[in-house]
Amino acid sequence: MDSHPKPTLLERIGAILMREPEDREQLVELLRSAHERNLIDADALSMIEGALQVSEMQVRDIMVPRAQMELVELHATPEEILPQIIESGHSRFPVCAQNKDDIVGILLAKDLLRHFAGHEFSLREMLRPAVFVPESKRLNVLLRDFRRNRNHMAIVVDEYGGVAGLLTIEDVLEQIVGEIEDEYDFDETEANILLDRNGMYRVKAQTEIAGFNETFGTQFSDEEYDTIGGLLLSRFGRLPKRGEEIELDNLKFRVQRADSRRLHSLLVEKLKAPG
Repeated sequence: MDSHPKPTLLERIGAILMREPEDREQLVELLRSAHERNLIDADALSMIEGALQVSEMQVRDIMVPRAQMELVELHATPEEILPQIIESGHSRFPVCAQNKDDIVGILLAKDLLRHFAGHEFSLREMLRPAVFVPESKRLNVLLRDFRRNRNHMAIVVDEYGGVAGLLTIEDVLEQIVGEIEDEYDFDETEANILLDRNGMYRVKAQTEIAGFNETFGTQFSDEEYDTIGGLLLSRFGRLPKRGEEIELDNLKFRVQRADSRRLHSLLVEKLKAPG
């Protein structure tokens, strides 16, 4: 029996880096080489690449845009707020007084329970302070701020002080570990296309083009490629990384999960027709 303990992940990575890389591209090449030699698995490689990518990204790259923000109005009653909470499934909501540029705080869904337990309702007194960050803030810095201040949501403002969107700690972490599923693991479901609660579609890259066309009313050709993943690879001209986007036939495709060898899943959003 071999009495020597197996090397840890960090020890294996250290062995890979005996030849010190000169820049980030060389580092990624070494890590991918390690994956090909089965020194690290695909998930570990994906997370390391995600962590490196986060240090280069800004808030504007992944924020939920202003038009898609779920807001609660300050004068709303509990009976008006509760259906919105149930329908969206979110746990935190920016609260506005006049319009989307006038965010006065954050409502936690659980705080609304006090009203239904018989307590007097005052939405303004329930609010938690809103955190405002510029569009240019780097994601790794924002993540550090989230952790230090124990915040979970930030309101993104543009250079003129107007609200540009919002961002949660989950959005940042997903850039590192991949999409965080709340209710199910999409990879384990039988369905190839699912509509999520944000109005976007989760699509497995292995989905046949004919089935994709039937769902979305598109007319992508399946003469050269059988799957939607194959079609996107041809349009990108390379293997895209998680978070990269491309627009085709009035649809926006965003890579949801990918490793160093292939695409796994996509987020698909229907764009408004120009005009």
